[in-house]
Parts: sequence; C-alpha cells; structure tokens
Amino acid sequence: MMPSALTCILEKLLCGSPLREEQQKQLEYSTLQDQLRANAFGINPENVQAMLKSRSQLLPGVHAALEQWQHCHKLAPRCLLETLWHLWLPLALQLIEYRRALNRPLIQGVLGSQGTGKSTLAAVLTFILSHMGYTALSLSLDDLYKTYDERQQLQQQDPRLIWRGPPGTHDVQLGIQVLDQLRLNLANPILIPRFDKSAQAGAGDRTAPDVVGAVDLVLFEGWFVGVQPIDPVVFATAPPPIHTEIDRLFAKDMNARLQAYLPLWARLDRLLLLYPVNYRLSQQWRRQAEHEAIAAGKPGMNDATIDQFVEYFWRALHPELFLKPLIKDAHKVDLVIEINPDHSFGKLYRPGNLPG
Repeated sequence: MMPSALTCILEKLLCGSPLREEQQKQLEYSTLQDQLRANAFGINPENVQAMLKSRSQLLPGVHAALEQWQHCHKLAPRCLLETLWHLWLPLALQLIEYRRALNRPLIQGVLGSQGTGKSTLAAVLTFILSHMGYTALSLSLDDLYKTYDERQQLQQQDPRLIWRGPPGTHDVQLGIQVLDQLRLNLANPILIPRFDKSAQAGAGDRTAPDVVGAVDLVLFEGWFVGVQPIDPVVFATAPPPIHTEIDRLFAKDMNARLQAYLPLWARLDRLLLLYPVNYRLSQQWRRQAEHEAIAAGKPGMNDATIDQFVEYFWRALHPELFLKPLIKDAHKVDLVIEINPDHSFGKLYRPGNLPG
C-alpha cells in the first residue's frame, strides 16, 4: 500500500471515523506486509485485528497531545503520524505488556551511538506512557557520571580520559542503587541523579537530583548501555581509527573496564538497540548539530574538534566491534531499530530475524 493511502486511513482514524471494510483490510495488510516489524511486535494474522483496534483507539488522543508537545522537542511533523502509528504506539503498548507480565517496574535499556535519538525516543515514550496512565522515568547513563572533582582525579590517573563518557567515568554503584530502588516499587521518595553538562565551564557536574515516587517503567538510555566486553583478540585487526599500538591499548583498556558495568546491566529487563545504517553517520549528525548551534549564536565545536571528539569514542568502543554483532544476538538485544541518515527509522526487527 502506498504511503499516501496509509496516511489517508490514519487521518480518518484521527477523526474517529469508522473505516470501510476495504480500508480495514488495507490496514491489516500493510501491518502484516512488513514481516520483520510485525514479528517484532508480536503481530500475526490471528491477532492483527485486536492489535490494530487497541492502537486505533489510542491514536487520536495521543496524536493530539503529541502534536503540541513536539513543537518544544524538535520532532519532524512531516512524519509524526506515521512514526507514531508504526513505532511509538506499538512500542509503548508492548512495554506495557512486558510491565504487566513482570508485576514490577520494567527496566528497559535503550542503546545507541551518538545522534541516533536515544533521549528523544525515551522522552517520547515517557510522554505517551503518561498519556496512557503509566508513570515512566527516563534515566541517562550521563546522569551517572562521576562528579567533576572525581573525574579530574581520574584524568590525573589516566590522561587519556580527555572527554567524559568512556567506561570508567561513571558511578556504577550509584546506578545499581537507583535501579534497585526503582525495581522495588516502594512509595518512599527516590533520589534520581541528574547531570548538568554546562556546569564547570562545559566539563559538567552533578546537579540537584530529582525526587520521584513509585514508577511503572524506567527507560535507561546511553551510548553503551548493555554493552559487554568482547574478546581482546579482535583489536589486532580493528577498523579505523584504531591504527597504532597506543590506539589498540586504549581500546583494550576500555573493553576491560566494561567488566565493572556488568552488574549494572544485569538490572536491565530488556535492551533495545538504535542502529544507524552506517556508523559514520554519527560524525555527520554531530556536525549538523554543532553547525546549527553556532548558527543560532550558541557555543559549538568546529569540524576538526568534532572529528577528534567522535573518533575518540570510536577508539574507545568501536561500533563495528561492539554494536554490529548485537543485531544478530537475541540473547543480548530484544529489538533493533535501524536509523536512516535523515533520522527516520528504517527496518525494525528482533535480532537474528534478518535474512542472510
């Protein structure tokens, strides 16, 4: 079915108008036609009508609320309706089902390299879930950074840590403590750490924590959330920019430091991977963001600094080594969402379901 035809049907649903039988069949066909996405959301010919009914009932109210919200969050209005229908709504409904099955707060990990939209997805899902009557909390790996003073001491011990972000710059025990408190689902107030990237002249520091009560779901996002150590032998033939022995030693050390994060990842119930169709897009996206900031009169990095910044993190945990294998590993990742160059989503599938 052509996108224009689908849009017409979705717009009819927005108005609360009943679909003609032919339109209902078209909607069911388009849903089942993308077998990878249908399978990822547990949709099959037997339950497609019930699944679409639930989604259709929620669409008008969520879309109206999201239209107002998106103006403040730089979402692309041209694809808002289709993205809501194909991704955000079914994903929110799926998270609710997982939450019900657990009978305690769900800890959903969101993994993705720079620029893939981790924080945007977490914010959108938090908003949609709230509209549906569920309390969701968005927590970033950035919120677990060690304090400014602690990171200064860390940099003295290891001068290679020129940027915040690599393994070793986070307070893992703090993360474990927070997630354990959230999983208990007690009514007692919980302090949620927050990080201000603008503090200390841009070096960043802890800021006042948020105080929350019981939550239904936690969306824990970060550029290496859930990433596990790999066999060090692969660094002998690592891709650029890992060129020199110094680069390889840095990569090996960062890989070894992932071991300390495993108890934190053990708190995750599920892990979702936002996977760019080309990992080099992170560099392009970062340039776009910095250029826009400079054009708006805000501070921003020049292209040379951007390249140094992005390549630094590729040396630390290279996407080809740490993320690419996950798209086929159903034991470590539950859902993969491909991200296109224009930030729209592409294929959506369970790991291992791609042909070939």
